[in-house]
Amino acid sequence: MSNGLDFIHRFISANSKAKKSSLTLLLLHGTGGTEDDLIPLGNELTPDASILSVRGKVLENGMPRFFRRLEEGVFDLEDLKMRTDELADFILKSSSIYDFDLKRLIAVGYSNGANIGASVLLRRPEVLAGAILFRAMVPFIPDVLPDLSKKSIILLEGLRDPIVSKQEAESLLKIFNKARSNVTIKWQGSGHSLTQEDIDSAKKWLEINF
Repeated sequence: MSNGLDFIHRFISANSKAKKSSLTLLLLHGTGGTEDDLIPLGNELTPDASILSVRGKVLENGMPRFFRRLEEGVFDLEDLKMRTDELADFILKSSSIYDFDLKRLIAVGYSNGANIGASVLLRRPEVLAGAILFRAMVPFIPDVLPDLSKKSIILLEGLRDPIVSKQEAESLLKIFNKARSNVTIKWQGSGHSLTQEDIDSAKKWLEINF
């Protein structure tokens, strides 16, 4: 933690890279991950962007997460909403301290990180321009859908995923469609783990949309 920001995190400025990009990637790890885990992924997606990589505050059997769950696939919705607001407030403060543009901030989340990324889009969409969500589920069903017409989102899901069913992924797609986002879903013939095909698909999408 630094600069009064209340999440353990790492910020890597595009100014330190050979080519500077106006994009910033918000990296959100899966259960048991840390702020270091997805940095290689971020660099592979776009090596010239700034990176803000965050560690979840909740511990489940010693493993960091972004929000509590009651059991596999069953979320503590009150905690989820509180943690979503907490993360969104952190993003706002970070944008001021690190001087990046929220209109060029793309969430890149895997599993639990993808779920909190989806939750931020549905609850606090003003802090993101879009998202790359690997193996995401429906975080919650909002009472009132936000207007996501200016947001671009890609869902990367596995047809053999034992955690996120095809029906679950399609339900999230429908929510984002109803919210008028520019959303794409890409199915991989894999399970819950990331594959090179996932990364290649996300990289191509990012180049086209941002």
